[in-house]
Amino acid sequence: MTLGLALAQSRRIAPALLAQLEQAAREKKSQLIDEIVGSGTMSARDLATFAADKYQLPLLDLSQFNFATVPPALVGNREFHAHRLLPLGRRDNRLVVATSDPSNQAGLDAIRQKLNLPVDAVVVEHDKLLKHVRSAGEESSTLRAAGPVAAEHKLIEYDPVASAGAQRNKAPNDIDDAPVVRFLHKLLTEAFHRGASDLHFEPFETFYRVRFRVDGVLLEVARPPLDIRDKIATRIKVLSRLDISEKRVPQDGRMKLLIALPKEKDKDGKDSKETVEKAIDFRVSTLPTLFGEKIVMRILDSSTDKLDIDRLGYEPAQKALLLETIKRPYGMILVTGPTGSGKTVSLYTFLNLLNQGDINISTAEDPAEIQLPGINQVNVNEKAGLTFAAALRSFLRQDPDVIMVGEIRDLETADIAIKAAQTGHLVLSTLHTNDAPTTLTRLMNMGVAPFNIASSVLLITAQRLARRLCNCKRPGALARDVLLDAGFHESELDGSWQPYHPAGCERCSGSGYKGRCGIYQVMPISEAMQQIILSHGTALQIAEQARRDGVLSLREAGLLKVKQGVTSLEEVLATTNM
Repeated sequence: MTLGLALAQSRRIAPALLAQLEQAAREKKSQLIDEIVGSGTMSARDLATFAADKYQLPLLDLSQFNFATVPPALVGNREFHAHRLLPLGRRDNRLVVATSDPSNQAGLDAIRQKLNLPVDAVVVEHDKLLKHVRSAGEESSTLRAAGPVAAEHKLIEYDPVASAGAQRNKAPNDIDDAPVVRFLHKLLTEAFHRGASDLHFEPFETFYRVRFRVDGVLLEVARPPLDIRDKIATRIKVLSRLDISEKRVPQDGRMKLLIALPKEKDKDGKDSKETVEKAIDFRVSTLPTLFGEKIVMRILDSSTDKLDIDRLGYEPAQKALLLETIKRPYGMILVTGPTGSGKTVSLYTFLNLLNQGDINISTAEDPAEIQLPGINQVNVNEKAGLTFAAALRSFLRQDPDVIMVGEIRDLETADIAIKAAQTGHLVLSTLHTNDAPTTLTRLMNMGVAPFNIASSVLLITAQRLARRLCNCKRPGALARDVLLDAGFHESELDGSWQPYHPAGCERCSGSGYKGRCGIYQVMPISEAMQQIILSHGTALQIAEQARRDGVLSLREAGLLKVKQGVTSLEEVLATTNM
């Protein structure tokens, strides 16, 4: 007996109304139960209670059911979705299936024959059933859309000592074809090809999203089903050698992706069919949140082709100062700026220029983001006692010429670095300050003696990254008052240049920006500045002296990029909002 007939015989629905609902179902090519619930004739709860009583079946509330216990193979089975059935697991070698229409014997029989298992049905509310069926179907289709894992795109466990070939053999091949694995592979390769710097996997109460940071801006790229958040987290943690059972505290790890790229361009300028294998490192950070573990993956592209000082965007005068300073035999060069401002790339560009056969270079980082042959790189491991300070002490016994410290975080590290700079070594490091003048006062506030600062620091460069205008940029006038408020001088508004604005095209995905450019404040420590430091001067006094010495502020350097048409005024104002 069909559900409609059972409702009519039980006088729950009048025959005339039932005929109208059946006619509406035929016209809409839907099912009768959709029209019954959708029209408000019966609530989903009342209909489920009636069906369970009529067909003598258990009634189940899906909102109280733990779907984590359902085998993934059952969840992704499209046969269930086609018949509007929801697998709930096995019980005593029998398959338990949820349905809102127990009269749907054709669907139950199809599942029984397909899996060759006895099937037990339970009744659930129609609206809740449809919600979970759609969710399972979206998960299945989303993960299938990832396609098979290409042989040249393999995720492998991170091992800094093993060779790439050895690591490849350690890949868990038995699950390489799993839907979640394919989905994760696709996301990582897409992030690399789109030039993303970070991937964010974020679980919330009602949805799960993935975002890429491209050119400094977070963009949502996917909303996979909420049910797979734990599967994605587990897969990432396995490859990063993290504890998959620990979800209460943050964890940090690394993983690697081997990807095949075209070796070179052919005569027509197209990608060559020959490929070269490239290893892309990912720094992984997990964080327990209210609704699961948020995971952020930083892409560490260790290629050296971007370590070109001309590509960084220094002004000619700034570049000349830098090249002159890094040739000094001893002293300290500091790079400052917020996280993600390109400090590491700048430091490694300097190291790449210094990397000669007659120079001994050692670096201490947390972690080493760019691998440069010819340089002795050390990963800091504070749990094992290998701090920046401990690494620096060891470097001084290793006959170094150049030392790079990833970050000066405390007085101990600062003291050792400055002593190294005073005793015949060139020291490069970073701090997190807003601009170059405040870097000097930050060192004083940390407890470093002003005499040591004045006698060791040679140059400080502060930097920001602004989005570069795409080739589709368009010229457009700006009000004179706006330009003056931004920092332009009256003499610069002579009509010899014009500002450009973002337009948007396919190449830049409609944003109007493609890539990023550096904005720099390069401040050498002059004798007058040394006197201010020795007299415990403030950052304001140092900034005024830098202006007298002809040092461009970050805002002034950014306005030069606007005049050159490299970026927009809006971007410079947002980046150098000090």
